[in-house]
Amino acid sequence: MDRPESAGEVAQTAVKRRTFVAGAVTVAGAAVAADLINAEAVAAEGVADAGAGSRQIRLTINDEPRTITVDNRTSLLDLLRERLGMTGTKKGCNQGACGACTILLDGKRVNSCLTLAVMHEGASVTTIEGVADGERLHPLQQAFIDCDGYQCGYCTAGQIMSGLGCIAERHTGSAEEIREWMSGNICRCGAYTNIVSAIQQASNKG
Repeated sequence: MDRPESAGEVAQTAVKRRTFVAGAVTVAGAAVAADLINAEAVAAEGVADAGAGSRQIRLTINDEPRTITVDNRTSLLDLLRERLGMTGTKKGCNQGACGACTILLDGKRVNSCLTLAVMHEGASVTTIEGVADGERLHPLQQAFIDCDGYQCGYCTAGQIMSGLGCIAERHTGSAEEIREWMSGNICRCGAYTNIVSAIQQASNKG
């Protein structure tokens, strides 16, 4: 049978425990402080690198001239969304496979996630924010409403921008042709039939 501890032994054990906990907290705090210092150093180095690896570019975005200083590694998609607040252009796969980020670059449709902003000095960019004429919708935007060409809506901006390109390229001779030339835009809700109908309607009005 274990001998019961005296009051003095209990107090001494408590002191040892407190000393151990205090030491552990001190060591942990020092480790956290070291990590924070290292993180700050890395962040500062990153800022310096970004400053050294940036340049000023001029773009015309939705008919508005813009001069922007941008990191050389920034995609056109991130410039539009993160720097300029034009979040209508969606980031889907970020690999050029879904078409959600489609814009018009000098009148031609491109996946903005796959191209660097600094590559397009002096270019004209059109995003979904620049398609309507004030409160008046573009015929293709109206056609998407009339034909129920969207469900969740996430891909809709890219579908409309790609549809504008498809119409401008005159690839609207048949439903089959439209499907072929719109195949780079994925609709996870499966509204493809209605999207084709919307493009047909808008192309007939054009």
